Amino acid sequence: MKILLVQESDWIKRNPHQQHHLMDRMSVRGHEIKVIDYPIDWPKDCPEGNKYEREVIDHVYKVDKRANIQVIRPGFIKKPVLNYISLYNSHKSEIKKQIKEFKPDVIVGLGLLNAYSASLLCKKNNIPFVYYLIDVLYALIPEKVFQSFGKYINKKAIKNADKVITINEKLSELAINLGANPNDTIKIDAGIDLKSYDPNLDSSNIKSEYNIKDDDIVLFFMGFIYDFAGMKELAITLGQNKDKYPNYKIIIVGDGDAYDDLVKIKEEYDLGSQLILTGRQPFEKIPEFLSLADFCLLPAYIDEEIMQDIVPIKIYEYLAMEKVVIATELPGISTEFGYNHGVEYVHEASEILDKAQSIIDEGKYEELSKIAREYVKNNDWEVITDKFENTLKDLIKNY
Repeated sequence: MKILLVQESDWIKRNPHQQHHLMDRMSVRGHEIKVIDYPIDWPKDCPEGNKYEREVIDHVYKVDKRANIQVIRPGFIKKPVLNYISLYNSHKSEIKKQIKEFKPDVIVGLGLLNAYSASLLCKKNNIPFVYYLIDVLYALIPEKVFQSFGKYINKKAIKNADKVITINEKLSELAINLGANPNDTIKIDAGIDLKSYDPNLDSSNIKSEYNIKDDDIVLFFMGFIYDFAGMKELAITLGQNKDKYPNYKIIIVGDGDAYDDLVKIKEEYDLGSQLILTGRQPFEKIPEFLSLADFCLLPAYIDEEIMQDIVPIKIYEYLAMEKVVIATELPGISTEFGYNHGVEYVHEASEILDKAQSIIDEGKYEELSKIAREYVKNNDWEVITDKFENTLKDLIKNY
């Protein structure tokens, strides 16, 4: 198959998500894949100049070195508001160009503006269009004034789709509420590389690197650190209760909006080795970092709109490593994992320390961690990729 995927985030710099895992594996299986993306962090990464020139990056992979994906970045004007207008036009032109030259068998949309353009161009050119819903995209638009318009565009793209694929139950409900045909909406779960995420992985080297002692209790978070991620509140709680939790350590792997604030909190509360900020790390090292953990965290604000319907892929990775997950009781997560499957819930980040200690004191940790791995053992990436591949093949065959 020739697959054209369109999204409005940075394919290369952002942490691996569902689509990266799938596309790398689809590439390794022999499918030809091109990605149209958008360097969303351009204000920070390349603020100079008024225009971002079109760029083509060959031989891209995210999680499998054998993958060979071409990433295309259409140009746009680097000015607020004008960036969206120019993005819409340049991405539309690029999709037309790829339909003419690449001749994709199917187009997969993950964005808003470019997914809408792709959905219309697919109808015009008799190409099947798949909308792949892995996030509440319109809620992620930084300019609040544009979010309602983003939702409108999201509805249009989803209604135009021949197939809508989601990664959890709440997103399936959202897709149907946004206009997806229930008969053409399917859920394909997030996946895990069960060989790499081995709970018996030796952690001695990385423990030594970060001065983690055998009696330390490690609370672990990885990914983009949003201000609503709850990590600032957790760090402050530990800072205010260092005497009560002297052997607790928080390790945060990643960067993001809240990183600089966490550096300040570490200094203000003199957390020293109790708050370890590693910055962004290579994907290949993530299982080793996870091997350090006792508890893995997702303490996002419980009323944050962006987090209501999503289930981050890292939850599956946490559980596969036999780690007890402590998360705020967000609808997407509680619907997907329920209760007594390795995920324990709190109302807010400040409750995590007490929750972790109570699990240890009650002798529940080992039981919960074993349940965690068992619950996700059927989410191997090869099985998930089979489902995705067959869905596309069937759609193309019957189109």
